[in-house]
Amino acid sequence: MSSFAVSPSRWHFLIKAGLAGALVIAADRLMYGVLPGSTIGVFAIGWALATAFAQPFIRHDRRALLALGLAAAFGGVTAFDPSLLGWCLFWISLTLAVLLPRQARFGDVWAWGFNIFLQTFTALLGPVTDMIRVRQVRRRKGGLRMASIVPHLGLPLLGGAVFLLLFAMANPLVSEALSAIDPALFGNLDLLRFFFWAIILVAVWATLRPRRLRFKVSPLKQGDATRIIGVTTASVTLSLILFNLMFAMQNALDIAYLWSNTGLPDGMSFAEYAHRGAYPLIATALLAGGFVLLTTQPGSEMAGNKLIRRLVALWVAQNVFLVASSILRVLDYVDVYSLTRLRLSALLWMALVATGLVLIAWRMLSGKTIGWLLNANATAATILLAGCSVVDLGSIAARWNVTHAREVGGTATPIDLCYLHSLGSAALLPLVDLERNPAIASDLRARVRVVRTDIQNRMITQQSDWRTWEWRAHGRLAQLPADLETVKIPDNRRVGCDGYLFPKVPSTFPEYVR
Repeated sequence: MSSFAVSPSRWHFLIKAGLAGALVIAADRLMYGVLPGSTIGVFAIGWALATAFAQPFIRHDRRALLALGLAAAFGGVTAFDPSLLGWCLFWISLTLAVLLPRQARFGDVWAWGFNIFLQTFTALLGPVTDMIRVRQVRRRKGGLRMASIVPHLGLPLLGGAVFLLLFAMANPLVSEALSAIDPALFGNLDLLRFFFWAIILVAVWATLRPRRLRFKVSPLKQGDATRIIGVTTASVTLSLILFNLMFAMQNALDIAYLWSNTGLPDGMSFAEYAHRGAYPLIATALLAGGFVLLTTQPGSEMAGNKLIRRLVALWVAQNVFLVASSILRVLDYVDVYSLTRLRLSALLWMALVATGLVLIAWRMLSGKTIGWLLNANATAATILLAGCSVVDLGSIAARWNVTHAREVGGTATPIDLCYLHSLGSAALLPLVDLERNPAIASDLRARVRVVRTDIQNRMITQQSDWRTWEWRAHGRLAQLPADLETVKIPDNRRVGCDGYLFPKVPSTFPEYVR
């Protein structure tokens, strides 16, 4: 492993240092000490622009430009609706943008995943190694100059600042003395803020001065897997025959009880049947996909056997049907109970598993490499994750529950206000529709109004601070009807998740408790 250095001029190095400092200051002003708002997306876009300015080779590589465009797009998504998923997709895209020009070809996702991991690890040492290089600059003849003095000041100033902050936290006299010098500068300075600066500096420096990693990681070569597990053509053939028979029996039972809506065995409810089988069957499909992947590599003897190829195609088709049955189980369970963000994510995951199974079969039949299979699956996963970063799954769940609740004539369970309350702003507009539905009882309408008012007040408070302001939340508040009633919540009361008001817990214990 070695670090990548383009030997830039001192002027270019100072520009990158200035950009890093500007990004640290921007991150402190935009994000420190507050909940993430749309400002985190603004910072992401600024980070992408600074990287493109500091790394000219990005602008001369089409792959890097595409990755940079994706990074800017995910930054915009994060500005619209801040989420950890959107931020991770932004960071991966930006990392690819700075690493792609250093590779002649893309290769496969397996190697890139390993390289991104190493890039993240070595980024921790980036500022330190660059500081050491600066200190090694030779002194010019004719006496000391500022360029030769500054590198020697970094370590004592940094170490002195750390110890000074620690002493200020441990000794009130030191803290008061610092505050008396300049309250605007030292009043809000703490160790946590210092670490926040360090994290931002390490992150942005990794893209302004990326390291080159020369490790080459390749997936299993043709024939490696079969040699490891010691299988033969006969054993694989017999296994596939047995597996097809077992899966045919399971699929027949699903057709009889699940797809045809006939009665279930005695002592088993439909909800139990639907809930118990969904996730184990997905695990079964994943194991099946792994077996096919390892035993039928293109170019091997087993992959060229016509009987094995037909048995594999039949087995994959049965696995896809098994996944479809698992999806139907979850959908039936949702019809009886309710839709949650987790259950919706599970449905999307099951669809991704079915796509992976089809790709595995296509790889075997067409003779594609394992690198192609990894890239195809990664593309499908990226498309799905990108869609999830844009679409609010919580809002979809809230809308479904409000529409299908038993109180409005639906077939699902009674409305779960606690779950809707936990969704926050995603449930605001569905709660408004539920509140205005004439079919619900007056007591439920009153509790819905309390929950909706509490969510609305929290959103208004969050939107009042420009650092926590969110684009999507602003749009939801703008859609509220003008004649919408609100509940006056007394200061001595708190809102329960079910819409009831309870006395607030005192902030201090009574004297007799002490």
